[in-house]
Amino acid sequence: MIVVVTEDFALYHAAVAELRDRGATFTTREPGADLPERAEVVVSAPEDGVSYREAPVEHVTTTAEDVRAGVEEALGGLRGGDDRLVVGVDPGERPGIAVLSGDTVVAAFHVPLSEAVETVLAEVEDEPDALVRVGDGDRLRSARIVNGLEDVAVELVDESGTTPTLGRGVAGKGVADVLAAVNIARQEGEPVETREVEPTAGEIQRIKNESRDRSDGDLTIDDEAARRVALGEVTLAEAVDDHRES
Repeated sequence: MIVVVTEDFALYHAAVAELRDRGATFTTREPGADLPERAEVVVSAPEDGVSYREAPVEHVTTTAEDVRAGVEEALGGLRGGDDRLVVGVDPGERPGIAVLSGDTVVAAFHVPLSEAVETVLAEVEDEPDALVRVGDGDRLRSARIVNGLEDVAVELVDESGTTPTLGRGVAGKGVADVLAAVNIARQEGEPVETREVEPTAGEIQRIKNESRDRSDGDLTIDDEAARRVALGEVTLAEAVDDHRES
């Protein structure tokens, strides 16, 4: 269990909010109070002067501004602190992203495709040994993500069977995408630096049809514009705007 022990008001609220967001088991204590028997990691501010040398706990000092890194370190302490960070990505219009340390899911996201690379890079920024595993099912979107992850170890994973069936009481595509990302993170893949794909005629036609739908039937972008959209060189909205202005 993580125990937040601090007199720093800002850190207290930031740490509690971050731990709740991650679904972590934690409690709080005032500096000087006895720790619960299940305590494994103590989180405090540097100025708290907290010390539990007699107790078999790890101690993480952090600030409200750097609380995310502090909580990540605390979660690492629960797992022994030596598990490699692995990020799984289920590509799509809104990719599911799961961040794992060992078998523990420490963060999860469901973001627009345009934010996927930025989200992953933020998670691995301070993890030189981090590994990103990207599902291979959505060729074009998968390629956009892989090609955006420069200077990061990336594996391309066969995502067959990674999307779970959602049972009664569990709904929402976001849930399925995130769970698929967890499964992708747990599967070994093929190391890659880039992924080069050429849009098929069917993929180009799908984008052209979507451009017509988004413009309420006013226009349809041409094949070359649709190809650029497919390759991630421009967004569909930009392609439609360019077509209107030409």
